[in-house]
This record gives sequence, C-alpha cells and structure tokens, in this order.
Amino acid sequence: MADILYTYKNQVYVNLTNECNCRCTFCIRNQEDAIGEAENLWHKTNPTLEEVLEAMKQFDFTGYTELVYCGYGEPTCALDILLATAKYAKDTYGLTIRVNTNGLGNLYHGRNIVPELAGAVDAVSISMNAPDAEGYMKVTRPKYPDAYEKMLEFASLCRDSIPSVKLSVVDVLPEEDIAECRRKADAIGVELRVRHFTD
Repeated sequence: MADILYTYKNQVYVNLTNECNCRCTFCIRNQEDAIGEAENLWHKTNPTLEEVLEAMKQFDFTGYTELVYCGYGEPTCALDILLATAKYAKDTYGLTIRVNTNGLGNLYHGRNIVPELAGAVDAVSISMNAPDAEGYMKVTRPKYPDAYEKMLEFASLCRDSIPSVKLSVVDVLPEEDIAECRRKADAIGVELRVRHFTD
C-alpha cells in the first residue's frame, strides 16, 4: 500500500486519495512517485476510513503540532474520511488541522461543504494558480467551466467560518500577475501566500 501518512519539512501530511478534479500542468505527481519521506504516494486503491485511522494510530506524533491533508490527490474528494480523521487527530493528538485544496470541493459535491469543514479544520490553503479565469483554466485544467469563480467563492465562504484561510500562487508567475492575484485576494479579505516553486 502507498504511504497514507508521510513527513515533509517537519510536518505530517495525509495522502488521503489519488482522485483529483483537476489536471494541473505543474503537478508534482506527474514528475515524481513521492515527496518528502514518503516512498510511494500512488494508491492502488484509495484508503478506507479504517486504514487512515490505523495509520494515525501507528504514527508517532511526538513533536508535531500540525496535520496537513495534502497528497497525490484532492483531499476534499474524500470528504467523509477527511472529516472523520481530522476530528480524530484533533481530539486524540491535539493537532492543528490544515487542508491544502484546489477549492473546488463545492463543485465536486454539488453543495456547500464549508460548514462541514469548519467543524473539523483550523486552516485552509487554496491554490489560486492564476490572476484570471483564462489563465487558471489553461494551467489547472479543471473539470468545471466556472471553476475559477467557484474557487474564489469557496475562499470567501471559508473566510467567514475557518480561522486561517489563504489563497496561494507559485512564484513562477510574472510579478504583475502576482500583484493581480493579491488584489483579488484582498478584495475578498483573504491573505495571499506566494510559494516558492520547490515548496
């Protein structure tokens, strides 16, 4: 079985699913089979709730304070398992819970999932990827034609109910594009994080 939990830069990550509703041109899973201390992040079958819980029980969380849902897939595609295991990790180990997401969970599930996330998650980092819909569609290649607008809407909904919400872009974008991303993030009251390409 592929790694369910792995460490990278002194944090613990949950590789919850390989399912994703985007095909980003820059996705690291198109280049490597694993990152950090993981040996392999490709699941033959996506893990069950019981398997994720067992992986958590077997892991030594001593010295770690945050659990990040980010692997070789979009974590909100496995929402029920995310919610159940996040609550378990928080209650059992006192961990802060962060979800790194493409922000398209509402489109995927056909409903507003933010109230469900708010009950289990402390922080959300949403990949913005581009300053406008045209650039976003070209780079992210989502399954939905209105994905860019819905991603920003998701960020706004999270802002009102989750303590820490950030939009993120990678520093390979031109400075003027990053400035426009920052303007849009400011307009909805969400912080923009500019990540280095290798982060």
